[in-house]
Parts: sequence; C-alpha cells; structure tokens
Amino acid sequence: MILNQQREVRVALGPLESFLRRVERELGLKPSGLTVCLVSDAAMARLNQNFRKRKGPTDVLSFPTAAKQKPVHLRPQVHLANSGRPGYWGDIAISPATAWRYAKKQERPLSSELRVLILHGVLHLLGYDHETDQGEMDRIERKLRARFGLT
Repeated sequence: MILNQQREVRVALGPLESFLRRVERELGLKPSGLTVCLVSDAAMARLNQNFRKRKGPTDVLSFPTAAKQKPVHLRPQVHLANSGRPGYWGDIAISPATAWRYAKKQERPLSSELRVLILHGVLHLLGYDHETDQGEMDRIERKLRARFGLT
C-alpha cells in the first residue's frame, strides 16, 4: 500500500502501486506486507533527525518490523512469505521532493526515481544494509533494477 501524505510534488499513485505489487510478487512477499508513505521534506527531515541523528531530508528511510537481522537471501523461486520471517516487513518513507531533486541530477524521470527508492527500501526491510555489507546490497539492487527495467 502506498499512502501520499505530502503535497509538495504531484505523484501518480496507480503506477507506483502496480510496481510495488510486482516487486512483492516477484520477491515472494505477502501482498500488503509493507507500507510506503510519501512524506514532505519537513517530515522526512524530522524522521532523519529522530532515527538517524542526521540533519535535513533524505530520499528514503526504511523501518523494518524485525530487529536487525541477517538479510533474506534472494534466489529465484524463493517465497519469502513462508520463510519464517514476519508477515509484515515494515514501512518505507519516501520524500518525493528530495527524490525529484535527485532524479533531476541523474536526468531520469521522477517516476523511475520513485520506483528505484521503493526497491531500495524493500531491500532494507529484507535486512540488507549498503553501509555495512561490503557491496552485497548494491549488487543485488543492480540485478533487480535490470530485472524491473530500471536504470
């Protein structure tokens, strides 16, 4: 489910919902196993300060329901809903305003940037952490971006 709680940037929710369902289906996640919330830059800055002790907004934050855990190993035909992990993985906050600025720098459409952020957030919910895993999350994310047609 995607909730739009911001008014700074106009976002077409239907295509993002379809993308989220595709990610859930292809990764074997239970439908409605996570929530994506689109928030303002001000709300994202508060979340970033409260949870990461960093000033200012960021593009995406993930809030897994389970405590720090080993990442789920993504392999073809793995159905994560039956993996003994939680049925609800957690929440993802995305700032479309920050995403728009990054998209502009990368010369890609906002819709693509938002899809990349959804995928990135889902990987964090599954236990991946690009800040500590020696590139494992980045490698998986690159493969999944190609699989989902994202650049």
